[in-house]
Amino acid sequence: MVVEKKMKIAFLNKFQNKVFRGAETYVYELSKRLSKNHEVDIISKVNYFDLLKKRYDVIIPTNGRLQALIVRKITWLTGAKMIISGQSGKGLDDRINLYCFPDVFVALSTKALSWAKKVNPFIKSVYIPNGVDLDRFKIYDLRSKSGAKTVLCVGAATKQKRLDLAIMAVAKLKDVNLLIASGGGELKKEIRDLGIKMLGKDRFELISVPFGKMPEVYRVANAFTLPSASSESFGNVLVEAMASGLPVVATDDPIRQEIVGNAGILVDPTNTAHYAEAIKSVLEGEWSKKAIQQAKKYDWDIIATQYEKILASFEA
Repeated sequence: MVVEKKMKIAFLNKFQNKVFRGAETYVYELSKRLSKNHEVDIISKVNYFDLLKKRYDVIIPTNGRLQALIVRKITWLTGAKMIISGQSGKGLDDRINLYCFPDVFVALSTKALSWAKKVNPFIKSVYIPNGVDLDRFKIYDLRSKSGAKTVLCVGAATKQKRLDLAIMAVAKLKDVNLLIASGGGELKKEIRDLGIKMLGKDRFELISVPFGKMPEVYRVANAFTLPSASSESFGNVLVEAMASGLPVVATDDPIRQEIVGNAGILVDPTNTAHYAEAIKSVLEGEWSKKAIQQAKKYDWDIIATQYEKILASFEA
């Protein structure tokens, strides 16, 4: 679906091009596709007076709280529409976003959609997940099939990601290496020290990789894991891993159940023995077809079409 009117759209993200987490990927991928039919600006240095003057048709703030509140006031003054995507997940940030009365609130999971409708039943809330670029993340047939296997974990070294649990699980397995790709986080030194202590330098590596190089990182792995807390709103890396043909071992909760489907095994990662057994199981099985099939549901081109439908509803 293409909106007949070419709209003027602004994405606001003060961290764009500084870090590359879920929200930044969302802005980059969605804006690239919407710009085919609309005039799209990505604004990292937000000047709210400019937003008033430029008269956007749609503003999409991604930093929440005060930013969302100010943008709501601007849209009331200019007649623009405001869309907020629940990148933060169920919690205070998105609760505040919902109380800002966006024209549309986009929940990243059906569980989050149900929650949003209870928090603020007076606004339009819809379910549209984040996506993956299937042209960039794809299966790589030359990864090692024998010898030591590599488990990949991607995420910031924060309490929410619980990377220490992945280290403890892999430490229980023989001939399995752990590669963590982490761009930052306050626990990075602790994670590096724990990894070396439990796995040794031969079996553990912690690297920092630009987002543009991430497809190459997925290609060296035999399986993917992320033991993040259930508060995480989505987990783009899960879909990137599946698109790369990797089976996933992740936290067993309604959001991960929806994302991963039958493309991996979901566990309580605080149970180290069960977690390790799940990793061993996916390494021994054939999962690539299931993983790729599940990832196809999250093609960014499909996601962009759903946003086009929202834009079309503004014209009605």
